[in-house]
Amino acid sequence: MKEFLQRELISVGDYHLSMLQIVLLVLILLFTWSFAWVLKKIVVNRNNITELEKGRRLSVYKLLQYVLWVIAILLGMESMGFQITVLLAGSAALLVGIGLGLQEVFKDFVSGIILLFDGTIRVSDIIEVEGKVGRVTEIRLRASEMETREGIIMIVPNSRFITGNVVNWTHNHKLTRFSVVVGVAYGSDVEKVRDVLVECAKQHPQVVKNPEPFVFFSDFADSQLTFTLQFFSRSVFRIEFVKSDIRFAIDKAFRENGITIPFPQRDLHIKR
Repeated sequence: MKEFLQRELISVGDYHLSMLQIVLLVLILLFTWSFAWVLKKIVVNRNNITELEKGRRLSVYKLLQYVLWVIAILLGMESMGFQITVLLAGSAALLVGIGLGLQEVFKDFVSGIILLFDGTIRVSDIIEVEGKVGRVTEIRLRASEMETREGIIMIVPNSRFITGNVVNWTHNHKLTRFSVVVGVAYGSDVEKVRDVLVECAKQHPQVVKNPEPFVFFSDFADSQLTFTLQFFSRSVFRIEFVKSDIRFAIDKAFRENGITIPFPQRDLHIKR
């Protein structure tokens, strides 16, 4: 066995590659993969934790995984006989050139590290980027993935989360207030309109009972009296479906109570 492990496979100048070095490299990679798998089981895959807590743990695991694999790669190169310090010193000028050419990529990498350390955006958070609302499904070093309400997976460079304006709907862990705007005809019983709107919101299962929904008398518009129904909900990701259900209920309730939703009208006077 000793002779087999010490057998040279490659010999080029001063560099010699033996079977022992190959075995060490394989053992390092296997140990790193096994340790990462056990670490994920311990940190992430635990019972009785919420989706939000699971997202936090997954972010921590990703950061530990990257650090672990960097150490494994450095140890693997050392086991193969490469001097890391010599390689870095000799390729300094090359690394500078690569850095200038790939500065946007490095910008995304640095942003990814900031995201994993900072924790302002985590897996399972509901965010809004450039008008698109979606749930964060994975945070990687260069780019992150988010699933939109349409079921589309968006690949977003991490630098957009750092330098752009991002709305995190679930960051404060509190209820979020939403609104539905509706107009009624002049002459309608405004108190009755208010009661009908509040009742339509209360009947929806995704609308919380405390705090209760309420109504603003928003404006005297050209062709209508404008009301804004305000309600609180935890269903941030599917809130458009909740709003749609409430609008269906409002239309039905208005017809049952004789409340008219007007359309724009103009009076034309012809002078001879």
